[in-house]
Parts: sequence; C-alpha cells; structure tokens
Amino acid sequence: MKLTIKKPKDLTRFIRKASFTSIVIGIIFVLVASNQITHHHARTSQPLNVCSATVSSPCINTSKEITPKPFIPNPELNNKQRFLSAVNQKLPTIPQFGTYEYTLLRAYGAVFVNQDVGIKLPPKDIFADEQETQEFQATLTMGHVDGTNDCYLQKSAADALNKARVQQHIPLKSGYGSGDCTRTFNTNLRFWQKYADNQVLAKVQQGKETKILGLVAPPGTSQHLWGLAIDLRVGSKEQRKALNQNGWFQTVENDVPHWTYVGLAEDNLPLFGFNKQVVRGITYWITPL
Repeated sequence: MKLTIKKPKDLTRFIRKASFTSIVIGIIFVLVASNQITHHHARTSQPLNVCSATVSSPCINTSKEITPKPFIPNPELNNKQRFLSAVNQKLPTIPQFGTYEYTLLRAYGAVFVNQDVGIKLPPKDIFADEQETQEFQATLTMGHVDGTNDCYLQKSAADALNKARVQQHIPLKSGYGSGDCTRTFNTNLRFWQKYADNQVLAKVQQGKETKILGLVAPPGTSQHLWGLAIDLRVGSKEQRKALNQNGWFQTVENDVPHWTYVGLAEDNLPLFGFNKQVVRGITYWITPL
C-alpha cells in the first residue's frame, strides 16, 4: 500500500477544518449541558406547595400557617409601661397624654391588650360616624350569644361568654336585646343623648369631665361598637367567677352591668398593668393610665 503524504498547504487546511469542527461540537455540547442544568434547576427550585396536574402526583401543601406568639410585657417595667407596651402591639399610634383619645384609652382601652388571635381590634378608639363604624363591623367574624334573640359579639367573645353561661345562668341586662351586645353608632349616640349633651361632650373632650364615662360612652367610643362588650345582670360570686374564668371582666369603673372581653386569665391581668380596684363590693380591673 502506498502512503500518500499531503503537501504542507493541504495539511494546514485539514488542521483548520478539524479545529473548526471541534469548536462547533464543543459549543453544541456546552449548550446542551447548560440546557439540562437549567431544566434541572427549574424542576428542583419549584416551591413545595405547587400542585401537579397529574393524578399520580397529588397536591400536597407543605406550607404551615404561623400563629403569632402571645405578647408578654417586660415584668421589669412599671404598670403603665407594661400596659402601653401591650397596647402598642395592637394600636398603631398611642394617643398623647392629655388628649381626648388618651382619656378614652384610659376609660375603655382594656380591650387593646387582648391576646386572642380570633378577635379584631379597631385601628383607633373613636369612630367618626355610622359609616365608619359599619365599615369596621363588616370586617368582623361574629358569633351568636346562645339563648338570645339577636345578640351578637365577635365570635371568640361570644364563644367565651357561651361557655360561662353554661357554667352559670347569666342573663343579659335587658333579658334579650341586641342593645346589650354589639351596637351601631346611632345606638351609641342615642344612649349618650339620654344621659348627656354636647356641652358635657365638650367638657369630656377638654378633660374637664370624666365621671360620665362610667355611665355612658361618648358617640363612637363604646366598646360595644367593637363587639367586645356586653351588659349583663350579675349578682353572685359564682357568676363572676364563671365570667372571669372565660376572659370576661368589669373594666369600666361604676358601670356595673358592663363587661369587657379581655381574653386573659385573671392571674395575668397584673402582668399587663391592670390595677385591681374594689368599689362597693365589685371588683374592677382598671387601666393604669
């Protein structure tokens, strides 16, 4: 067999062609490999709760709802500081001392330390009118108070009250009515006009009158608007104990039938800054403001 040796010129062309072919093959290999990696990454980077459309791969949602931990005030703070630190977890802005809003927080602010995740608190302690009240109430999850015609509270509050009323017979103040439970702005206004007028309101707003707050709440400020208060006829220690065991307390001094859903155990009330005050044999838990 005769061995044919290419001339230098032909050999150079051959080498150039071979090199070009190798480069092309190399580029194709890199592109294919890159595409494989990309697809693999896309498959492995999908969130775990993405559902497959195939029957063989059922939808499994591995995400978990995170339940917020209850807030615990720093025990090294004084009563007022502990109370306000708890309120600050719920109320976006703490009213300035001496303002009308601060006066109302002192009288009716007990609900703002409530740690029950099932309730909703208002973003402020005064509603301007019926429309604003209705807009807030439309966002609430309500529950029926057993044995009543049309008494509704926020569901967690209603459930807690129903448990207390299973333990003891605890009638509503009126015996049946919605006026004892969650109220409209206009109902709040009607109660205010029954006991006071605009001149008294002006004095309350100026900080010159506060006793009236233990009898009736100014328009747009009642805990009843928030679905977290009820008027009851309570006359025995057993009834009070049942209510207290289920998070219900008297927090408005001198307003005897008024009960507030605080949602805390009685032993924890001092930790949140509440002051225990006994007036004519009735125990009130008063805000430290």
